[in-house]
Amino acid sequence: MQKIVVVGGGAGGLELVSSLSRTLGRKNEAEITLVDRSRTHIWKPLLHEVAAGVIDKHSDGVDYAIHAAAHHYRFQLGSMCAIDAEAKTIMLAPLFDDEGVSILPERKIPYDQLVLAIGSVSNDFGTPGVAQNCYFLDSLVQAERFHKGLLNQLIRINQQEDENSFIKVAIVGAGATGTELAAQLHHVANLSKTYGMPGMSASRLKITIVEAGERILPALPERIANSARKALHKLGVDIKESTMVAEADENGLITKDGSRVDADLMVWAAGVKAPDFVTEMGIFETNRANQILVNKHLQSTGDSNIWVIGDCCGFKQENGKWVPPRAQSAHQMADTAANNIIALQRGKELKGYVYKDYGSLVHLSNYSTVGSLMGSLSNSSMFIEGRLAKIVYISLYNMHQFAVHGKLRGALKLLLKKLSYAISPKLKLH
Repeated sequence: MQKIVVVGGGAGGLELVSSLSRTLGRKNEAEITLVDRSRTHIWKPLLHEVAAGVIDKHSDGVDYAIHAAAHHYRFQLGSMCAIDAEAKTIMLAPLFDDEGVSILPERKIPYDQLVLAIGSVSNDFGTPGVAQNCYFLDSLVQAERFHKGLLNQLIRINQQEDENSFIKVAIVGAGATGTELAAQLHHVANLSKTYGMPGMSASRLKITIVEAGERILPALPERIANSARKALHKLGVDIKESTMVAEADENGLITKDGSRVDADLMVWAAGVKAPDFVTEMGIFETNRANQILVNKHLQSTGDSNIWVIGDCCGFKQENGKWVPPRAQSAHQMADTAANNIIALQRGKELKGYVYKDYGSLVHLSNYSTVGSLMGSLSNSSMFIEGRLAKIVYISLYNMHQFAVHGKLRGALKLLLKKLSYAISPKLKLH
């Protein structure tokens, strides 16, 4: 029986495993294994909401082990540390608990087809002090770590009678994550008043966004950026564009021109690259962002038995541009890779991957949603905002739920989430 191993249970990886399990797995045509270092899946575009505390992994997450039991595949908890392409095996590092006690030894997992969906991490560009003093939001663990730090700051300020005391938050990077986090923190600061912190409000929160580029949301159309900037200014967010961070210390950021941005909490959300170990393995062709180069079918250029999807995939389009690391890219790649792996299994022709840009959306908490629709969703780029933009934004998450759980289960999950939201606290306080 064919052994298909997928490393990484993010948006693309989990959707791919779900698709393969409904076809090859259910019919016992292949043995499918998912490997991830976390026990729970959270859709990456929602990690900033986990960080802010407005969603909970227990209600919005997917437990891999439970999902695997219901969808005809196996789940292995662990981190891949090596690939032996000749022997067709991957190595998983030893697994330890929080106290350092060994749970599982180093393990080998054989494969016939290997899919790498290991995502991306923030790129600090080697900036001194960033790794030691800034929070990152690349994983569920990191998002939960920031949330604990935020709660501590909320409690601290709430107890201070001096109304001129503030929580100072500095966010480096004005992409979707940085701008959406800023709006969500403003919402949480007001929300905390309802949950036992009467002395806290958004008026005691000072948020600064630092962007090295000329404007916020540099990857999106200028009209969207202008609308988002206007909404953030209304919330009192200080936006510093064309400002490069030279160093970070325990008290804040130091910019290239020597000025300081004082901060109690610092978040680094600038730059994206595939994890460094991708290049350190020395078995793949990669680009400047560490992404693994692939052919038109999404197979790595050096080994046709290794497929690559999502943020770690380096796919250059005919126009010379790289496919951007977005959730819609991962979704489309998962669909193409699934069809091609099934086609390979059944002796059919493989199809080339074509990226379709359906537009971009930025959801600024309860305050604003802006974006553009394009591609097959409209004849040309169409700017949208307000209620319509929010509906489209929510539909993207719904599509992910349907891809992961199937239409019936996905619809039931969404219904349960809506009911749970109606009766549950709106802010996570632990």
